[in-house]
Amino acid sequence: MQLFRTKSLEAIQSDVGGDDDTGGGDVGHLRKRLTARHLIGFGIGVVIGTGIFTLTGIQARDTAGPAVVISFAIAGVVALLAALCYSELASSVPTAGSAYSYAYATAGELLAWVIGWDLFLEFAFGAAVVARGWSAYIGNLLDLPPSLFGEDATVNVGAAFIVVVLTVVAVLGIKESARVTNVLVVVKVAICVFVVVAGIWFVKGANLTPFVPAGEPSEGASGLTRPLISVIAGLEPATFGIGGVLTAAAVVFFAYTGFEAVANLSEETRKPSRDIPLGLLGTLGVATALYIGVAFVVVGMVKYTDIDAGAPIADAFDQVGLGWASSLISIAAVAGLTSVILVDLVTVSRIGFAMGRDGLLPQSIAKVSPRTGTPVRMTLLYAALVLVTATFVPLESLANLVSIGTLFAFVLVSLAVPVLRRTRPDLPRAFKVPFSPVVPVLSALACLYLMLNLEVETWLRFLAWMALGLLVYAFYGHRHSRLGNADRAEAAARAD
Repeated sequence: MQLFRTKSLEAIQSDVGGDDDTGGGDVGHLRKRLTARHLIGFGIGVVIGTGIFTLTGIQARDTAGPAVVISFAIAGVVALLAALCYSELASSVPTAGSAYSYAYATAGELLAWVIGWDLFLEFAFGAAVVARGWSAYIGNLLDLPPSLFGEDATVNVGAAFIVVVLTVVAVLGIKESARVTNVLVVVKVAICVFVVVAGIWFVKGANLTPFVPAGEPSEGASGLTRPLISVIAGLEPATFGIGGVLTAAAVVFFAYTGFEAVANLSEETRKPSRDIPLGLLGTLGVATALYIGVAFVVVGMVKYTDIDAGAPIADAFDQVGLGWASSLISIAAVAGLTSVILVDLVTVSRIGFAMGRDGLLPQSIAKVSPRTGTPVRMTLLYAALVLVTATFVPLESLANLVSIGTLFAFVLVSLAVPVLRRTRPDLPRAFKVPFSPVVPVLSALACLYLMLNLEVETWLRFLAWMALGLLVYAFYGHRHSRLGNADRAEAAARAD
């Protein structure tokens, strides 16, 4: 039963400390510097990125047709349900680590480790993929050599450059990271609004008909490339139709991943009970509106069969004679990708900090610098991993892998709400999920259903990553757990 020992909410709150910046245990404390405005900036900074600039075209052309707009709406609703659950937990127990810490308090140490390891997958490797995308965009924008800045580069210099620059920003302090992120957010949101306002004049009804193309068998989808739900149900995979819309929703959910970074920053928020719900729900409200608006404009400007999968928005403007807008869109893409990488680096270091504070990772690398108030060693460690991966490893299928990792975390966070309602009814809750446990259970089921729409090979890669994590826990985390050490010390004292 040691694998399922839970960390009390009192212990979590003791580690976090209070408004006087106390707390942190043996690794120091994070400084409370953020407001709702900063949180919404971080949230939009990490959410609006590769999804809006690439997934729109691919899924419209190959999977859902113009109904990709519905796919974005479905994914947004699922994300909103999960955000409600995050809002209750993060405002009640404001701590770094978010889903990891909530699992530790409700489901036990083993599952908490699994979630923490899962979040590393989402944020660390997600940052590496985005860094490679940044390199390709900046290379095209400035006409730089593809051998150094393209996806085919043996050594991706552009990806390495942006990771190094943003690591410096992340190390300097949370306020510095917030300022840079907010500037980038203003740029990309303004250009996304421009896309919607300018593009709406070129929308043609003929391009939106049929809105949901008739379903047809998927070409080349067999074996490991089939959605898991089609394998379980014994159905032939199909594109377009209702099935295509749901499959696209599972894939474009990647566009919403990262909003939980706001919850990860709750320990550094001045008034988490108020600002965390505002940050989470504000982020998703803006992102969903922009995603649906941009998707509608793109499929309305160009017939879905003619959409360019690589640069759908820029190509749509080219096809209607507004080629000059392509440069603006490329600038928005660069700004969007830059902010995603920065927030990913900040977030993953906070997850590592929380796990190091609990002893599941070495406490020596989780210590907070008294000068910057950030976990510098942890940030540098993960930045090194992102740097190597982004520079040398092409990660073509990582979008689906990041999606499944995020959805898995959302399932557990959603279920943690009714568990804590039952086990700790006395806990002060500044924000409550309405209609609990119906909404949390619905959130968990919706996330699980989207997971089942991902390919079998994505599930196999996810399970392989989880198996590696369990080995690390067995040989290090379990033996060095701060909670476990306390239990062993107590047992030894009783034996004496």
